[in-house]
Amino acid sequence: MLNRTCLMGRLTRDPELRNTQTGIPVCSFSIACDRNFKNANGERETDFFDCVAWRQTAEFVNKYFHKGSMIVVSGRLQLRDWTDKDGNKRRSAEVIANNVYFGDSKRDPGSDAQYGNDEQEQFSELTDDDGSLPF
Repeated sequence: MLNRTCLMGRLTRDPELRNTQTGIPVCSFSIACDRNFKNANGERETDFFDCVAWRQTAEFVNKYFHKGSMIVVSGRLQLRDWTDKDGNKRRSAEVIANNVYFGDSKRDPGSDAQYGNDEQEQFSELTDDDGSLPF
């Protein structure tokens, strides 16, 4: 059997880091993933996913990502049953993040620690008009 998912999107809010009663770090965050096609009205639709990271992965997400950051998350989908404040039974789906990667191709000037050096490199994003590409 296989339960694996891989998502790439932007954080919808800053990650929330907290600790369990036994001191294990856990970080909650959500990402927005645009669909590759437009709907009948000519608009792109977006899916929103709740994610949870544990231990070192939780600390990594909290340290290097913020609202609007592009993130790649691989992990497993988990369904969780819970009861709301009115006593109604609810079910939520969330991605349990096993691995998290940077999705941006350019650096945030204030976050060189994530790359381990002090050099400032500049990257520019390719557009559809870049007709001189070799591929």
